[in-house]
Amino acid sequence: MGGIAPMAENPPAIVMDGAGLQSLLEALADRGYLVIGPQVADGAIVYQPLSVASDLPAGWIEQQDGGLYRLVESGDARRFAHVVGPHTWKRYLYPSRQRLWSATRQGQGFEVSTEDEQPRYAFIGVRACELRAIGIHDKVFIDSGFTDAGYAERRRGNFLVAVNCARAGDTCFCASMGSGPDVKDGYDLALTEIGDAGDPSYLVEAGSDAGADVQRMLPGRPAGPDDLSAAADAVAAAARSMGREMVADAGPLLKRHLEHRQWDAVAERCLNCTNCTMVCPTCFCSTVEDVTDLSGMETERIRKWDSCFTLDFSYIHGGAVRREGGSRYRQWMTHKLAYWWDQFGESGCVGCGRCITWCPVGIDITEEARAIAASEAAGQGED
Repeated sequence: MGGIAPMAENPPAIVMDGAGLQSLLEALADRGYLVIGPQVADGAIVYQPLSVASDLPAGWIEQQDGGLYRLVESGDARRFAHVVGPHTWKRYLYPSRQRLWSATRQGQGFEVSTEDEQPRYAFIGVRACELRAIGIHDKVFIDSGFTDAGYAERRRGNFLVAVNCARAGDTCFCASMGSGPDVKDGYDLALTEIGDAGDPSYLVEAGSDAGADVQRMLPGRPAGPDDLSAAADAVAAAARSMGREMVADAGPLLKRHLEHRQWDAVAERCLNCTNCTMVCPTCFCSTVEDVTDLSGMETERIRKWDSCFTLDFSYIHGGAVRREGGSRYRQWMTHKLAYWWDQFGESGCVGCGRCITWCPVGIDITEEARAIAASEAAGQGED
């Protein structure tokens, strides 16, 4: 799945200093990868092409809460102390706008061309929750029996450099979703930032044969017990400092309360702006449109991201099925936490917290689930 072939036996981990990150970027570029990594732009941590390690967001962390995102200076040299921002890796693997095909009139027929050849991506700084999200998309688009050719082409040959989180954001809840903060599989290399915050080092662990091949090109020393212990302690500290927590058994809980008054309560605040679905790393709803020029000589079919929060999303002949905001929020939340299990055998939420941070009115999926759980415990809630 996704081209990551796990090794029969992992090679020993190494520890490299900050200069080793540049060696990593160069090793990947030499292998023909287009390297994408986190950088500061427009007041946020975003993912974009990366060629020099000095462009990594050293000295920056985020302040996040419901409807709040601010970059603040951390005062140290750590390059991965930030967590997740508005971008997700799906913007490269499952772009917001994709040309499926185009056609040009040639005499009595048409010459059809499909999507352009895709680059081989190497992603730097993939967090555990994001690795889980990529795995979910692999299951939907590759392993479901109905392969999405565009996604499969972009995913083929990826090189994933994961980063274990040593800090949790105020809207993170991956620990309660079982998707972080430590990476478990699906990566080529995993980094953990350890040591002095003013001059951090990086524990490097290979997770695939391709990763082991690159690791051998990196400068460093063999990792010792103290290095491994420091890395484990950093991840454990992140797990203890989660800003949010999802209630246990959220899926069955929501299924028991499809007519709960909380759906109407959240609808009074929800703007149906679609922000939560746009920043979500697992949402994949789309729509297709055909565009023809005025001469009728050229046409193309475009697939674009769509959202279950729009009125037209549930439109069928005669009108929209989900006309009220409460029914749309219920659709989104129950699909993520309940019916995704029925479809794909796992949760559609990875606990990254983006939907909380980037909601303009600060609606919190963990709070909504907790409110329903509390009313159930009190024997209240249904109309």
